[in-house]
Amino acid sequence: MFFGFLATTYPLFQIGISDSGNALTYGGRIAGVTVLVASLVELAAAGAAIDYWGKRRWRYSGVVVLAGVVLALLCGITLLLLQIGERFTGYTVIGIALCVWSVAALAGLIKLRAWKGLRNPKTIAIGVIISTLLAGANLAYSQIYLPYVRTPLIQSGAEFKESSMKEGGSLLVTVRLYVKNSGQVPVYILDSKYWIHGGPANTRPPDKADAAFKLIYDGAFVTPVGSVLNPGEEAAQDIVIEIKDPEKLKHTYEAIRAQTEVYVIRKDRTKMPASYERSGTGGKKLAEEAKKEHGYPVGTNYRYRSEISNSSEILNVTRGRQRITVFRVNSGDWPSVVMDISPPEDRIVFDPLNPYAKDDMNDRYDLSAVRGSTMQTPYLELLEKASSTE
Repeated sequence: MFFGFLATTYPLFQIGISDSGNALTYGGRIAGVTVLVASLVELAAAGAAIDYWGKRRWRYSGVVVLAGVVLALLCGITLLLLQIGERFTGYTVIGIALCVWSVAALAGLIKLRAWKGLRNPKTIAIGVIISTLLAGANLAYSQIYLPYVRTPLIQSGAEFKESSMKEGGSLLVTVRLYVKNSGQVPVYILDSKYWIHGGPANTRPPDKADAAFKLIYDGAFVTPVGSVLNPGEEAAQDIVIEIKDPEKLKHTYEAIRAQTEVYVIRKDRTKMPASYERSGTGGKKLAEEAKKEHGYPVGTNYRYRSEISNSSEILNVTRGRQRITVFRVNSGDWPSVVMDISPPEDRIVFDPLNPYAKDDMNDRYDLSAVRGSTMQTPYLELLEKASSTE
């Protein structure tokens, strides 16, 4: 019994001390304090076990032992419930061991009537049950309800500003690109993308399969990658595009279109290390890596990668750490960004025919590509403004 309590105390103390100070949400820290208190109860039960099977100098040592066993059973059940649908880890073994040991210990304590000495055991038992239910409700509220009821609201778009003629006859157009967090949840911006296309003037969004739209410029507009965008904050950048021989394109381009897309993950569900920004790889090194690992999207010319942890230590031990990889893919007139979340030891499996295969994993961390509004301006109008300025 003594060693069983000590074995229960260690993981509870490790989880509690980590979450009470480092959990990303207030509810997560409260849950960490609760787990830390549970570890202290288990430590007290270890001392009470020595007294109960020894000289029994303390009247309530049996009650403390019984409480410790019940608490160990609840912890084991909780660990196993949280791991439903997850990978088999070392904490799965701990959960199973806690359940088996605590059930056996509880059966023995019931035979010994360990609650002797209490004046109103039924009243105390009811109080313990109510307290347990309240603690469980708090854990469910902080770890399940709050993260899912609060959703991020990310707005992005582009605005055409002034245009001018460059010496030599090229048309210069300034475009403002922006992204704003209008919600209540901070996010990491894993990458960003903008496209400037020339094509027909119509009201429908451009189709990636429509060959009428020709790529003029593309790139990222939020730097550095991995930046945090807090509620109410906005990131913006002005870019200047150059269109050579603009007079020749009068009959080719009816309008110029600008589109943006940002790739985000919730900051209250994951911890992103600073190493993500420095993890960019391309060229020969990326080609060699793609040959070894396989599963990379066709046309990948650059990638970022980092291990991420969950919002709390409780989730780290039940889900395990994950690895996020962001690919920049060159695909003709529509360069794209592809994201993947998977365990660090797993190979990346990207199926272009089923890009939503990992939606469950993406939804867990709210990993998403947020398409901004499309801005269009007549090409002839840009030329007229540039000529008048000149």
